[in-house]
Amino acid sequence: MLPRGRPRALGAAALLLLLLLLLGFYLLGPDLDYGRLRGPAVLDGALPWDHNHSACVPLRSLLPKCELLHVAIVCAGYNSSRDVVTLVKSLLFYRRNPLHLHLVTDSVARNILETLFHTWMVPAIRVSFYNADEFQSQVSWIPNTHYSGLYGLLKLVLPSALPSDLARVIVLDTDVTFASDIAELWAFFAHFSDKQMIGLVENQSDWYLGNLWKNHRPWPALGRGFNTGVILLRLDRLRQAGWEQMWKATARGVLLTLSATSLADQDIFNAVLKDHPGLVLLLPCTWNVQLSDHTLAEHCYSEASDLKVIHWNSPKKFRVKNKHVEFFRNLHLTFLEYDGNLLRRELFGCPSQAPPQAEQLQLALAQLDEDAACFEFQQQRLTRTRVHLTFLPFELPPPRRHDVTLVAQLSMDRLQMLEALCSHWPGPMSLALYLTDAEAQQFLRFVEGSPVLSARRNVAYHLVYREGPLYPVNHLRNVALAQALTSHVFLSDIDFMPVYSLYDYLRASLEQLELESRRKVALVVPAFESLHYRLRFPTSKAELLALLDAGTLFTFRYDVWPRGHAPTDYARWREAQAPYPVQWAADYEPYVVLPRDCPRYDARFVGFGWNKVAHIEELDAQEYEFLVLPEAFTIHMPHAPSLDISRFRSSLAYRDCLRALKEEFHQDLSRRYGATALKYLTALQQPRGVL
Repeated sequence: MLPRGRPRALGAAALLLLLLLLLGFYLLGPDLDYGRLRGPAVLDGALPWDHNHSACVPLRSLLPKCELLHVAIVCAGYNSSRDVVTLVKSLLFYRRNPLHLHLVTDSVARNILETLFHTWMVPAIRVSFYNADEFQSQVSWIPNTHYSGLYGLLKLVLPSALPSDLARVIVLDTDVTFASDIAELWAFFAHFSDKQMIGLVENQSDWYLGNLWKNHRPWPALGRGFNTGVILLRLDRLRQAGWEQMWKATARGVLLTLSATSLADQDIFNAVLKDHPGLVLLLPCTWNVQLSDHTLAEHCYSEASDLKVIHWNSPKKFRVKNKHVEFFRNLHLTFLEYDGNLLRRELFGCPSQAPPQAEQLQLALAQLDEDAACFEFQQQRLTRTRVHLTFLPFELPPPRRHDVTLVAQLSMDRLQMLEALCSHWPGPMSLALYLTDAEAQQFLRFVEGSPVLSARRNVAYHLVYREGPLYPVNHLRNVALAQALTSHVFLSDIDFMPVYSLYDYLRASLEQLELESRRKVALVVPAFESLHYRLRFPTSKAELLALLDAGTLFTFRYDVWPRGHAPTDYARWREAQAPYPVQWAADYEPYVVLPRDCPRYDARFVGFGWNKVAHIEELDAQEYEFLVLPEAFTIHMPHAPSLDISRFRSSLAYRDCLRALKEEFHQDLSRRYGATALKYLTALQQPRGVL
C-alpha cells in the first residue's frame, strides 16, 4: 500500500502539468494551425465541420483576453444606417473584447454614424470611416442587378481600402444579428492553413445550382457556393497574392457570358473560389444562418440555441418560411428595441478604454450630491444622450436663395400632432424626437403606416435617445436646428399649427426684406391659442381676427403669462400692413424666423421654464432686431399638460432650481457681453407670475 501522502503529490503534479499545458495553448494559440492538428481537410484545407453540430468550434479562451478585434462593414444611406445600429447592439451585447469598426460609407451614412458613435460613448470601441466614393471607380465597370447597387460590390476592394498594416478583419453585412461573442468567430483565424485567405459559410440556398427556374444561369461556384454576409479575410495574404488582379480577371472572364452580377460581390467571390478552392476555409454554418426563400437553413442546426449569427438576407426578411422564424424574429426585435445606454459598460478585466469625455462626465456625476435639492437638474445637465440623425430617408430640398425649415422637438406623447403639422407646413422640417429605443420602433411603424407622413420626404427626423430624469428641451432644439439645411429656420413648437400659407409668406418676406444683407434680424410670428380640440382653422388674418373677437381664439397665454408675448403688441398687429419693429422686454419668448447660423439654445435649461426666454435674451444681447410680420400667425392647440409643467406648477423646489439656473445664466451673459447685459440682471429682480 502506498503511503497516504503519495496520491496527493501525484494529483498536485498532474494539476500543475495540466495548467502548464493550458498556458502553452493560451500563449501559442494564435499561431497554431488547428487544421493540421484535427486531421485531413475536406475542401482544400477546410476543416470537417459537422453542419448539424459545431463540435469543433474553437475555444474563446484561446484568444488573448483583451485582443483588439477588427470588423468591416459597408454601409450607405438612411435605412442601412439603422440596420448597422441593430447589428452593433448585438455585437456589443455579447462581446468581451475591444472592437475596431471599419465603416466604408457614403456621406449620408457617415454623418449619421459619426454622430451616433460620438454621442454613444461606448468604452473599448474605435470607429474609422472610409469614403466609399473613393473606391466606386474600382467596381463601377461591373453591371450589377442586385438592389445594393455599387455599394454591394465594395467588399471586393477592402484589402486595398483598409489600412495596409491591418492583417485580419471580419466583414459583415448590415442585415446580420449576432447571438454569440464575435471573439468565437475571430478565433477561426487560427484554423487557416498557410494558403487559406478567406473564411466563409456555405450558401444555404440552391441559387448557384442553377435549378430554381427555367433558364436560371447563376455565376460559377463550388456546389452551392458560399454566402458573403459573414467573411473572415486575411488581408495580408490577399494583398501578397494579388487579390485585386485575381478578382478583376475572373469577373471580366465571366462577364463575357453573363451580362451582370445578380448577387453583387458574392457572385465574384464564388467565381474566384471555384478557380482557387484552396483559398477558402469552410466555417460552421451556424455562423451565417441565412433566412431567405429557397433556403436550407433548417438543416444547419438541430436547436435554435445552436446558432451564432442570423442573416436576414432577403428584402422580405420577416416573411421567410422557417420553423424557428419566431425565435429569430424575437431575437432581432430584442436588439432593435434594446436600450443602447446599457451597452456603455467597461470590459471586465481589460484596461479602461472609455472615451476621455465619458470619463470626465462620470467623474463629474460621481461628485454630485444626490441629496441636493437641484440634483436632478445637475444630473441632466451632465447627461450625454445618443443622437441618431435622419432616422428616416430624407431628400434634400432644391437649393433656393430664400427658404425656411420649421424646427421643433417632441416626445412620444405629441406624436399624434405630426400629421396635422405636415398638412399646415409643406416646406422642409427638422424635428428632434426624445424617445427610448423601443419607442423609436413604434415611431417607425407610425410613420410607415401614415399616408400623410410616409409621403413626405422633406421632413428630417432626428432621434435623441431618452436618458436622465428631465426633458432636455433645449438640447433637442439644438439637434434639430443644427441639421436645418435652408437659409433660414422657423423656431416653433410641435403643438403650434402655423397658418396654411405661412411657408410661402415667410419665403416672400425674406426676399422682400432683403435679409441676406441684414443678418441680425428676427422675424416674429404672432402666437395665439385655442381652447377647443376641434377648430375651424382660420386661413387668413381676417378670419383669425373674427375668431379672436368671437372669443374662440386668444392671444397666447394672455391669462397666465402675458409677459411672454406682450411686446409683440397685438393691438398694433391687428391694424399693421407692414412689418414693424418691437423692443425686447423681460420674459419675452416669441416664435421667430432666424438665419440658420443663429445662436443656439442654452442647454442648461431642462424640463419646463425659461428655455425660450433665455434664447431671446441671447439674441437681444447680440443686437438682433425684432420685426413682427403683419400677416403671419401660429396657433397653439390644446393637449394634456406635460409632466414637467405639472412639476413646475406644483413644486416650489423645482421653481427654486429654475431660478438658480436663471441667475447662473445671467452671470454668464454678463461675462460675455459686459455692460450690455446689465439690463437682464435688473429685469431678473422684478416680481414674476407663476404659470
